[in-house]
Amino acid sequence: MKFRIDPPLVETETETVVQDSHRKFREDPALMEDETVVPNSYRKFRKEPPRMETGTVVQISDRKFREDPSLMETETVVQISDRKFREDPSLMETETVVQNSPELPLDVLMDIFAQLEIPDFIRAGSVCSAWRSAYTILHSQIEQYKRRQTPCLLYTSESVADNIACLYSLAEKRVYNITLPDPPICSRYLIGSSHGWLVTADDKSELHLLNPITGQQIALPPVITIEHVKPILDDAGAISKYELWDDLDVEIHDLDKLRDCLYFRAFVFPDPSTGSYIVVVTLFPYSRLLFARVGDCKWTLLPPGEDYQQCIHMDGLLYAFTRTGQIDAFDLTGPTFTRNVIADEMENHIRGLDGWMYAVQAPSGDLLQVCRGAEVTEDIMLETDKIMVYKADMSAKKLVNMNGLRDHVLFIGRSQSQCLSAEEYPQLKTNCVYFTDDETFVSRYKNNRRDIGILNLENGGREEIASELWCNWPNPIWITPNITRMNMGVYK
Repeated sequence: MKFRIDPPLVETETETVVQDSHRKFREDPALMEDETVVPNSYRKFRKEPPRMETGTVVQISDRKFREDPSLMETETVVQISDRKFREDPSLMETETVVQNSPELPLDVLMDIFAQLEIPDFIRAGSVCSAWRSAYTILHSQIEQYKRRQTPCLLYTSESVADNIACLYSLAEKRVYNITLPDPPICSRYLIGSSHGWLVTADDKSELHLLNPITGQQIALPPVITIEHVKPILDDAGAISKYELWDDLDVEIHDLDKLRDCLYFRAFVFPDPSTGSYIVVVTLFPYSRLLFARVGDCKWTLLPPGEDYQQCIHMDGLLYAFTRTGQIDAFDLTGPTFTRNVIADEMENHIRGLDGWMYAVQAPSGDLLQVCRGAEVTEDIMLETDKIMVYKADMSAKKLVNMNGLRDHVLFIGRSQSQCLSAEEYPQLKTNCVYFTDDETFVSRYKNNRRDIGILNLENGGREEIASELWCNWPNPIWITPNITRMNMGVYK
């Protein structure tokens, strides 16, 4: 089945996302005449559809989605968004209401919902009780929700409250405002993003997992359980500062300053053994690795190894990549953890002077390494001007230039790198790299303009994702929406 959405009437339009929680999300008042509040409750459903400007009509006949009203026969018309459905926008001035036609079988509704992007999927669950039932069942049987989600850009904006994150949908070219739990998102550092979860550092340098779609937030082990960090207590016994140890020195840091010099990057990987997730963090100053499973009470430092820049999880193993091209593997499933050197050095590895290095597994299973180069602009900012993609030939221990991505799309930045098939994501531009700012010490340059855009690997052309909607801090980051909620009761 196919689901397509007409371009919005304006370049970027703000709409409310209804989270899977009992919060209310409101549209941006600046973009609306009358504010519409969509209650996300199992108890309230509107008897008539909400007011909307334009939208997509979903036909049920033959289980096909069609946008062109001229193709419709007399069939059931359903609503999936909080906008007005019109059979002919040039002729109609009144709203179309859901007809009192026989209800669709539950399994048919679930088949349809399983093909929707998450914003439409959530909105569908707010139309009526029957649709809410299909949404609830599908949400609880997440393995049936088959739709691959298009990555979105998450950022903050001066036009919204401190606890609201903005989500720019590349599929719909529109912005959603999402209310998030405390502490306010604008006060956090965004350390990483993988599988729909953000890793954030708060003003006490504590790390949290946060799913912006569901609103679920999980505290990770305390920072003082990291081997290099010791607490300094005040007279009342509360932590007032931190000591940060390394092999040569001891530094004293305020609670909110430790995160500036401790966390380099974070990754989130599924943990098949528990059905949950593993969080891996790269530490300054020597880029050591530590990890924790959701529910752990402390961080575990992995065996010595230095200068790790990237991590991926393949075939049950954690692979870590150093600046000199070395690839190490760690098995995190056993009671002890050992480091196995897979490749001591790639023949033509990506050096620091070449640019940033990223590692990603292609849909074919191939291991790719990506080099991102930048030039210094007139205003002394780094701006991406060149991206090279290589296939890692493990037997020959060298990198092979791929001369582009062909029918694939790449996402790089502070988030987990992704290589996607353009055929499965038709809204994305083939043979292009979508990138966000990835300055190493980004917290030192909070007011700098962010390096965000799309680079075409065929002609080297660069284009903007959208007009600059975002605040420069926290740094915008890619995230792939995920409606999974973790059952924290099993960890108590």
